[in-house]
Amino acid sequence: MSPTAAHPVQQAVLDALAPASRHDPYSAYAVLRTAGPFVPGPLGTRLVTRHADAEAILADPTWSHAEERELLHPASDVELPGSFLWMEPPDHTRLRRLVSAAFTARRIEALRPSARRVTARLLDAALDAGEVDLVEALSYPLPLTMICDLLGVPPGAHTDVRRMSAGIARGLDPDALLNPDELAARTQAVHDFTVFFGDLVAQRRAHPRDDLITALAQVEADGDTLTPHEMLGTLLILLVAGHETTVNLIGNGLLGLARRPDQLALLRSDPGLALPAVDEMLRHDPPVHLTTRTARTETTVAGTTFAPGEAVIVLIGSANRDPDAFVAPAELDVTRYTARPRPKRHLAFGLGLHHCIGAALARLEMEVVLRAVSARVDSVELLADPPYRPNLVVRGMARLPVRLRESDQR
Repeated sequence: MSPTAAHPVQQAVLDALAPASRHDPYSAYAVLRTAGPFVPGPLGTRLVTRHADAEAILADPTWSHAEERELLHPASDVELPGSFLWMEPPDHTRLRRLVSAAFTARRIEALRPSARRVTARLLDAALDAGEVDLVEALSYPLPLTMICDLLGVPPGAHTDVRRMSAGIARGLDPDALLNPDELAARTQAVHDFTVFFGDLVAQRRAHPRDDLITALAQVEADGDTLTPHEMLGTLLILLVAGHETTVNLIGNGLLGLARRPDQLALLRSDPGLALPAVDEMLRHDPPVHLTTRTARTETTVAGTTFAPGEAVIVLIGSANRDPDAFVAPAELDVTRYTARPRPKRHLAFGLGLHHCIGAALARLEMEVVLRAVSARVDSVELLADPPYRPNLVVRGMARLPVRLRESDQR
């Protein structure tokens, strides 16, 4: 496809994927949704842009996620350990069962007091400064601290973990969109991750502690355990899913409140809205914008038949803004998920077999942030349009410059 393509649908495909459109891919998504259910996309795929079609494909186990590595990273010079993220049953079932046995709801909920303490400390400093970059002041350090503490990473290594995580998250984008320096950074990040966490796992096997790495090392079901390679792949996914995506969820949510002061006012008037507001923020501006699926058998969706081996790119960000699924989808409405009947489910965490295993942790952290901000912040004034990182898959801001005004009720 020529970069000077004049056809509006072809141009919208380019715009949806272009780094220059990271601040607003939604305009291109709107064009693509009107063009039909499955628009020809890059890499021989078709784009899934509508909520009903995306929901049907993500919930259907006959669509495989295992081919994403080959589809997006065919020429990669480094193995990207993906654990169960890029697997299908029975391997996926086995690994997810083992990880779920250690990554329990009780373990996540036990992190709430720590999340409150870290958020309060970070918010103290941000309010004292007045004018801050909320990415650096809050949305990056909170998830980094929480995932490192959960895994058992020593405090002195948090900066190194952040660097590894950023390099790997950027490397999740298709290889065709990465320049040589970014490909090299991914290779280095995966190498450093393997060495660092390989050593940490060995330490925890020899000297167990009360952390998730120890729990994963000790987990057993029916005589089965995680192999060393599976352990590293699982930790990599937990790191990216539990850190990079939550950074963007928090940042995107706070940007939404800066642009819609009335929504912050609603949260201030009713703190009970914090949890349903998390779902609305996940719908309105999700941290992950696409995923892939490949047909394993001949299957028909929305009148289109896919042969075995045909791949699609599911544009989650587009599906979550589909006007056929949501009323006023471009509007942030923190009361949306309190309505009855309940609105359509958003697709930010996926569905079915590959529903995000870190969803509970992300929800907890975002809820804690919203409760703290609504209790202590009277206004969030956006000082400039925020620049975005180039990432396509895990999309988020590089900076969020704001002026905070503290509530008199503190």
